Amino acid sequence: MQALFETAFDIVYLSGVVILGIRMLLNPNRQKQYLLFGSMAIVLGCGDAFHLVPRAVALCTNGLANHTAALGIGKFITSITMTVFYVLLYAVWKERYKITGKKGLDITVWVLAFLRILLCCMPQNQWLSAQPPLSWGIARNIPFALLGLLVIVLFRQEAKTRHDQAFRYVWLTIVLSFGFYIPVVLFADTMPAIGVLMIPKTCAYVWTILIGYRAQQREK
Repeated sequence: MQALFETAFDIVYLSGVVILGIRMLLNPNRQKQYLLFGSMAIVLGCGDAFHLVPRAVALCTNGLANHTAALGIGKFITSITMTVFYVLLYAVWKERYKITGKKGLDITVWVLAFLRILLCCMPQNQWLSAQPPLSWGIARNIPFALLGLLVIVLFRQEAKTRHDQAFRYVWLTIVLSFGFYIPVVLFADTMPAIGVLMIPKTCAYVWTILIGYRAQQREK
């Protein structure tokens, strides 16, 4: 039952976000913010595919334990692409609200993204291990969480200040995604059932993409 449900969900999710991204890139309303949003959607879908496709194959065949290496590599790639996702989302914030002269913010975003990717690349993560160390799982997610928090604050402030109804919930989608993601990082090894929170986490990201897609459709 789990294999059937997860596989169906993953197919709908991955194909859905990539299709939305392509549609945004091909839309006549080719404002830079929406081209960035379309790129975000494709990065999200393609990046998650490296983890979700091997997981679906494992669930539908001989189990997760027999695909440890493929799942670990997928998690590593997804960790990198999710970092790129947030850098692109920051670029959307700058473009939508015409933000200029924020060199300090730019440096902060790039430093956090670099630290996140650097920590992900360290061999101590033991991506190919069936039981990677929790300490490194926490360490590599600290700059990622700080990057997410920064984007949350920026979108919350600007959407409220400018009465931006179309993007008023972008900050909330990110809050929800991290709210569902952090318990998985901390407790999934000891409480495997908590991994189910990745489904609402994924739905939060889909909501983020839909916000940009609907805004582009309304403005065309």
